[in-house]
Formats: sequence, C-alpha cells, structure tokens
Amino acid sequence: MTVTSNRAYNFNAGPSALPLEVLQKAQAELVDFKETGMSVMELSHRSATFEAVHNEAIARLRKLYDIPENYEVLFLQGGASLQFTMIPMNFLAQDQKASYIQTGAWSEKAFKEAKFFGTPVEAASTKANNYKNIPTVEEIQVEQNAAYVHLTSNNTIFGTQWKTFPTTGDVPLIADMSSDILSKKVDISNFAMIYAGAQKNLGPSGVTVVIIRKDFLEKANPNIPTMLKYDTHVANNSLYNTPPTFGIYMLGEVLKWVEEQGGVDTIEKRNEEKAKLIYDAIDQSNGFYYGHATEDSRSLMNITFRVADEALEKKFLAEAKEAGFVGLNGHRSVGGCRASAYNSVPVETCQALADFMVKFQQDNQ
Repeated sequence: MTVTSNRAYNFNAGPSALPLEVLQKAQAELVDFKETGMSVMELSHRSATFEAVHNEAIARLRKLYDIPENYEVLFLQGGASLQFTMIPMNFLAQDQKASYIQTGAWSEKAFKEAKFFGTPVEAASTKANNYKNIPTVEEIQVEQNAAYVHLTSNNTIFGTQWKTFPTTGDVPLIADMSSDILSKKVDISNFAMIYAGAQKNLGPSGVTVVIIRKDFLEKANPNIPTMLKYDTHVANNSLYNTPPTFGIYMLGEVLKWVEEQGGVDTIEKRNEEKAKLIYDAIDQSNGFYYGHATEDSRSLMNITFRVADEALEKKFLAEAKEAGFVGLNGHRSVGGCRASAYNSVPVETCQALADFMVKFQQDNQ
C-alpha cells in the first residue's frame, strides 16, 4: 500500500491533519502575503492587513457555527489547559460549588484546577468502567446553586462523545469542545461558554477559541490578573497582547475550507461516513477487533479499539506504520489502537484504514 502524493495516512490525535488545500495555499503565500513583501508571520498584529485576517476568521466562525450576537468570540493562547484554570478563576468563588461531569482525563484535569478557587463537585462520572461511556441524563446530579456545569464534549483518549447535551436550566453550561468543535451542528444558545484548542479541527496548535455569552461574562470576578480576565480580551478584540498570528491565519483558512466543502452540515455527514467505515471493520470482524467505547457513546472523532490477540495487536501497529498509517497507537491508559478522524482527515484515508484492517484480519486468522 502506498501513500498518495507522499502524504501520510494521518490519524494523529493532535496536532492533527490539516486540509492539503490549506497547506498548499499557506505555502504559496508564506513569503509574500497579499503583496506586502512580508510573510503573514512577519506582519504587525496592529496592522490593517492582519486585523482583516483576524476579523475575517471571527466572522467566518460566527457564520459557520451560527453563533448568536449575544456571544463574544475570542482567540486566546494556552490551550484548553489554561481554560481549566481561567474558568474557575473568573467564575467560581471560594464559597461556591461547580458541577463537573467526569468522562475522561481532560475533565479530570479541569476538575483538579477548579479546586484552587472553589469547590468542584462530581455531577456524574464513568471512571469506574474506565470511561467507556457517557453518563445518562438520570445519572447527572447538578449541585444546587452551582456556579456552572462543566463537561468535555468528546474524549480523545477513551473514544466517547456526547450525542445530546444535558439541560441544566438556570445553571450555566460550559463545554470543552477541543476535539469535536465544528464537527457537527451545535445549538450554541444551550451553552454559557464553549472553548476549544484549535489543533484538532480548526487549525494548527497555538490558538484557543472561546465562545462566551455576554450575560455570563458579567458574572466574572474583576479582581484577578489582567491577562487572565476574559473582559481584557473582549475589550481588545483578542489583541491585548501579541496573538499567535500565523495560527489565526491558518484557522481562518481552515474555516474557509469548511465553507467550500458545504459548511458544517456537509462536514458532519462526512464525519459520520468516515467513522462508519472503521466501526464497520470492527463490528464485522467477529471479535478479531473490539472497541473500547460502548456503542451508544462512540466518538466520530476518535475511534478506539483493540486487536483481541495482544501479539497480533503489536504486529498490526507495526505493519500499519510500514503501510503509511501514522498515529494509530492508543493512549497508554487505554492501550490498543486509536484512529482520530477529525474534519480534515479525508474519507479516502479512513477507507484505506478499513481496507487494511480487513486484509490484516484475513491474513492473520
């Protein structure tokens, strides 16, 4: 099996695949962006040329994701990991509680950071079965008068994803959507805040998108350091300090690519098609392969699975690597294999993996 056009079959969990068309455009513009005689990486973030890039990216995200006018859109730094701290710092007082739904490693880390500021309380957890599923609505117990409810919409390590989100009433709902943002339609109005690292579905690493409702923003603690206030970045259109200019440029180009594909509806259908190819190879293998996640919680973004025979699993990963597949090793806490089929991963790449899986099974039974 050869790699088409010398491009790897990239299943990395993040940083992950980017659209080839976007990479080629960035390559063409790298040295001289819009006849400025400079790379976009050399432009001042205060220049009109870069501000146009910045504002176009915000406008495209608003349009593609149907973000209402009563929400701010920010481009920050520090990844989702910094948001784990910024959120409780801004919205959780020492005498308050916040409800955290535990579905994997990243929600655990968010919970840990909240302890520095107030009292995080588990609203539900599936840790007991190694995070194989998403909690049911009946299992979720939101703390009375909670400052907010926090969840992780897709779990990269364990391969689970929320199909529908809980209704939290008057309690603000916050979602870490780092690994499935823009992969499907979402009703933004159900959330007080959404945040996501860009490096899986939106662009390269270095940019963190924050979508935050204005009335929720008004509840933020004003007595915290300037750089850690959301208000600071809202007031300065995310340009208070030097932003990751190249990352924002690339994010804008990826959003343009999503538009050209037909928008989020088309991307969602394509993601369902891609995931089905690989899940079918698992489900039709008669136990040769088996998934980590329960069927009702399976992620379209991160497909986690094992080969029933441990020795064959090592052989599978070795031969897959030789065949040009990259990033298929599962996380150490789950083991096995993981195929991350984010927005920019082509259908052909997922088909190639499904074909490889079927052939490997035929050759090794």
